[in-house]
Amino acid sequence: MHDCICRRITIVDADMATPPILSYEQLGLNQGTSWLFRDIDLHIGPQDRLALIGRNGAGKTTMLRLINDDIEADKGRRTVLPGTNIVMLDQNPDFSSYDSLMDFCLGGLAAPEEHAVAAIADQIGIDLSRPAITASGGERRRAAICRALAQEPDLLLLDEPTNHLDLGAINWLESWLERYKGAFVVISHDRTFLTRLTKQTLWLDRGSLRRKEIGFGGYDAWLEKVYAEEARNAERLDAKLKIEAHWLERGVTARRKRNQGRLEKLFQMRAQRAAMIGPSGNANMKLESDNSKTKSVIVAEDISKGFGSGNDRVEVIRNFSLRIQRGDRIGIVGHNGAGKTTLLKMLTGELQPDSGTVTQAKTLDGVIIDQQRALMTPQKRVRDVLAEGGDWIDVRGVRKHVQGYLKEFLFDPSLVDARIGTLSGGEQSRLLLAREFARASNLLVLDEPTNDLDMETLDLLQEVIADYDGTVLIVSHDRDFLDKTVTVTLGLDGSGHIDVIVGGFAEWEAQRKATSIKAKKPPKKTDSKDNDKPKSSVTKTKLSYKDQRDYDLLPETIEDMEKAIIHLEEQLADPNLYSSDPARFQKLSLELDKTRTDKDTAEERWLLLAEEVEALQG
Repeated sequence: MHDCICRRITIVDADMATPPILSYEQLGLNQGTSWLFRDIDLHIGPQDRLALIGRNGAGKTTMLRLINDDIEADKGRRTVLPGTNIVMLDQNPDFSSYDSLMDFCLGGLAAPEEHAVAAIADQIGIDLSRPAITASGGERRRAAICRALAQEPDLLLLDEPTNHLDLGAINWLESWLERYKGAFVVISHDRTFLTRLTKQTLWLDRGSLRRKEIGFGGYDAWLEKVYAEEARNAERLDAKLKIEAHWLERGVTARRKRNQGRLEKLFQMRAQRAAMIGPSGNANMKLESDNSKTKSVIVAEDISKGFGSGNDRVEVIRNFSLRIQRGDRIGIVGHNGAGKTTLLKMLTGELQPDSGTVTQAKTLDGVIIDQQRALMTPQKRVRDVLAEGGDWIDVRGVRKHVQGYLKEFLFDPSLVDARIGTLSGGEQSRLLLAREFARASNLLVLDEPTNDLDMETLDLLQEVIADYDGTVLIVSHDRDFLDKTVTVTLGLDGSGHIDVIVGGFAEWEAQRKATSIKAKKPPKKTDSKDNDKPKSSVTKTKLSYKDQRDYDLLPETIEDMEKAIIHLEEQLADPNLYSSDPARFQKLSLELDKTRTDKDTAEERWLLLAEEVEALQG
């Protein structure tokens, strides 16, 4: 498919003051008749925090396997600092030869100590005595994380670490990596995860790998500048070459700009929907407009659902009501086991509630994409999946040539006769999306749709959902994706209560933080009788004035610092900044490092104060 996926790495503004712990010089890897990598120079410093970005099929996982020495290169020199412990967290580790998850953690070469594995398992929340064969994807992912982190790596290689993790586990992993003193290289589709953690970016793109000394927060601005420069250079090429060689790049750039307009539309939809949500966060069932009622496609009234009986009964949803309107984009979030799938099945009619009712519009015609994966058999061709083996496909009533439709989903049209088994996991997911979005429907159900997808496909998926005429239900742990897609978020906490929040994940998280901080604040002194208490008793039941002030103000300060970090990264993303104004580049770099350090210090300060408040209240 590709003559050469990666020919050369260009190191831009790399800080070589500290000797690297791993280097490749003139690396090359040949696959049959073509080079996958050729003449690559790569250096990883002892505290690098690298995001490895690239389209599905670009060779990102192969690069990690080369760094981990799982694959032998055909040419080049690999140098590793003596004593460096390199550990890789595979995207799909093999559990087939292990009886339990703990057996997996302690098996194989370089196995960690059992006590180290158990300590991490306790923190991340996983029972490693579970049989490996019956463990869920989330449990297997947590077990793999336990094994990798317990090995005390100096260089950690992470391939889609957040896949199958719930929000609690993702937050824990982010906190662990923020404290981690070594280097890591991470492949991830989770933009929020990358923005919070990375400080350098490797971009694998059309045969070259560029490095930039910015975190992922500045990646989009950097990408736009590179594509703009290439577009100017392409003007010197003939028309055919521009059309055939640059259609994808121009499409990606244009798509990002169009998505800005769609975000504005999304904000307007949220504002309109806010009028239907009560101040307590519960759906307002008594709508004033009869016309609004006619637009309802799913109405849930006082539904409850539990499992088990007697003392063992767990009620995951309790007395929940919601009216879903035509055109709503509903996001469902919560930790594993909170009841997300149960709620989704009740709303779509697959599962009946124990009490209450769910009423669906008679005209509702849904597509549940996750249920269609059985179609992706390895021997089928791409055209078999899309067009029953033919050359044409009906896309919601419009007839299109299958090769032209493939381009709309970022595929090379020549792949029309490729076997499904030759596609990467991300390419298969993208093909499935292309097939299902072609079908006429008015309800779209997406269960963890972002797993295995690259950044450009996520941009495309956001665009397609924004243009979809019907209603969308999305279960996802991808925070950035939800922020850019949904109008209403349903947040499950596992107790049976469901928050109904207008907006995406950020709005739901903000409410949770506000509720948590408010709950932790010590009560204000209102009774003059408190003054009669001994002074020593007062000092033990509240913070000092300075501590209380820090406790109240630090959350907003931390949020401002996060915004400042993203702004600085965007400025440093300018590829011409270093050559045109090295002094400014140096100033911004120092300011970025200081802001990151200050943010870490502020977060640690607030967490200590929060623990103190909790102890005082206990």
